[in-house]
Amino acid sequence: MANRVAVVTGGTRGIGEAIARRLAVDSFRVYISGTTEKSVRSALQRYAKDGLLDIHGFPADARKEDDQKRLIHSAAREGGRLDVLVNNAGLGHFAPVDKLTPAQFRETLETNLFGAYYAVHYAAPLMKKNGGGFIVNIASLAAVNAFAGGSAYNASKFGLLGFSEAAMLDLRHEGIRMATVLPGSVDTEFGHPTSARESSWMLRPEDVAEAVADLVRFPERAIASRIDLRPSKPPKR
Repeated sequence: MANRVAVVTGGTRGIGEAIARRLAVDSFRVYISGTTEKSVRSALQRYAKDGLLDIHGFPADARKEDDQKRLIHSAAREGGRLDVLVNNAGLGHFAPVDKLTPAQFRETLETNLFGAYYAVHYAAPLMKKNGGGFIVNIASLAAVNAFAGGSAYNASKFGLLGFSEAAMLDLRHEGIRMATVLPGSVDTEFGHPTSARESSWMLRPEDVAEAVADLVRFPERAIASRIDLRPSKPPKR
């Protein structure tokens, strides 16, 4: 994996931070994004403090095409190539459909689905020039399991899974492999666990990062196009 270049969107915290750290350990030169300059700078300071000096970053709002284009091109220019893209940036607004605002619905889809499309759209031509690459989209088990209050989040993740599977078919003959990881409950700020006891059964961000690391190490003749990642012992109902 030495001298390979990876982009991890939403790499300033949670799952994205764990993925960036894991790829850096595997000798990738990693570029992260966060919505603000402050969040990126803070994350880079944490990485540097832990000796991970080959993680770099740019502010980029996943909802904005120009930001995603700039992120991809800047990482490829500075790194000299682009081998791996991990679309992790995401958010969720949860409310009954009649109480969910149009702005919340739009923001969820623009971040979770459009942001991934923008990044893939601009990364694929660069990967083709390198002779191939790997794209991992971080979805959720909410991509296949609807729940009350999740109309925006479910729509975005159902859409991301469909997008990923179709794009995988578009790109596989160009040497670009694509996979989607569908984690269940993960112990991050996103899940808002209320106590250590309540969150002890959850997946950790490092579990998702390990799945990503395994995917990009797969033999080139194979694509593990979808991974459902579940806590092994969730609470019994």
